[in-house]
This record gives sequence, structure tokens and C-alpha cells, in this order.
Amino acid sequence: PAALLSSSSSLLLSLLLAQLPVFTSAFTTPRPFDKLSDKTRNLMRLTQELLVREKHAIYPDVFQHRFQSLPEMSNRSANDLSNLELKSTLSQLHADLKMYKQHFEWLSNVLKKHHRPAAEKELVAIIEEVKSLLSMLERQMLTAEAPRLTQATPSFSTHPTSHFDVLKSSKALLKHFKFYCDWASRAFISLNQP
Repeated sequence: PAALLSSSSSLLLSLLLAQLPVFTSAFTTPRPFDKLSDKTRNLMRLTQELLVREKHAIYPDVFQHRFQSLPEMSNRSANDLSNLELKSTLSQLHADLKMYKQHFEWLSNVLKKHHRPAAEKELVAIIEEVKSLLSMLERQMLTAEAPRLTQATPSFSTHPTSHFDVLKSSKALLKHFKFYCDWASRAFISLNQP
């Protein structure tokens, strides 16, 4: 019986040791860009919710409307994700996000002038999330010693005058930003890969 007890305890110990990688993998520290990716996905969700609530018609020229100063997203592809360079990617994502922040702040002012408090409130929530993501991204840039890119401040010389123009501008900006968030989230995941 003593030999049986000894062999069962060594079997139990062997089983526990075999499961050790499974237990430790559950408690691994998050990769550096997980929080950035999660925050970006949250922004994409908020953007989508606002798009759904607005429920405007789809306009054929929605991406050409009024925002030539937005970051160019049509030239970014899935192939680019496999060839990302840490510093330049962080710098570009940061510069792009700052540009979106300026556009959202402009749109928020337009919504105030057109008395759209519900949409403005949701847009303010997006702006706060963008500011939080910018802060997280800046910390990551400091760690990586990534340079800050300087971009020209967009000019918003004309404010939409009609309700239709406000809706069109809002839809265009939100759709463009949703695409940015999707690409940025994938970029952060790609940067996590060894």
C-alpha cells in the first residue's frame, strides 16, 4: 500500500506539472498593444452605434464630402499589416488620430449650432475616448522613441448651413473614422506579433 500511495502521488505530481503551462498561460501579462487595440475597438463600437442611431440615407458621395483633410485610408491594405515598422506606424496612427480629434471637435461645434444635443452628447463621448487613446498612444510612442509627426491644421472655413449638410458631414466623418479604427486595431494586433 505504501508503494501504491507513493506512485499515485508521483502520478498526481506529474499530471500537475504537465498542466503547468496551461495554468501559467492564463496569467500571462498582456502584450504591449492589447490595451490600444481594445480601446480602438471600443471607439469603433461607439462610432457604429452613433451611425446606426443617426439612420440617415446612404449618400453616394459620402467619402468625398467636405473632408479632404482626413487621413488617406484607401491606400492601406491587409498586406500593409504584415510589413509594419513600429516607430513609423505609431507615429502615423498618432498623427491620424489627432486629425480625427480636430474633425470631431469641429463637428461637435456644428452640432451645437444646429441644436442636435443627442448626437452631440454621443460625439463628445467619442472625443473623450479619442483623447484617452491619444494619451495611451503617446505613452507607447515614448517607450518606443517614436517621433511625433507634424501635420497642417485642417481648415474648416465653411460650416454646413442646412440640416442635410450636417447629416452628410456627420455620416462621412463617422464612416471614415470607423474604417480608421478597424485598420488601427488590426495594426496594433500586428505590432504585438513577434
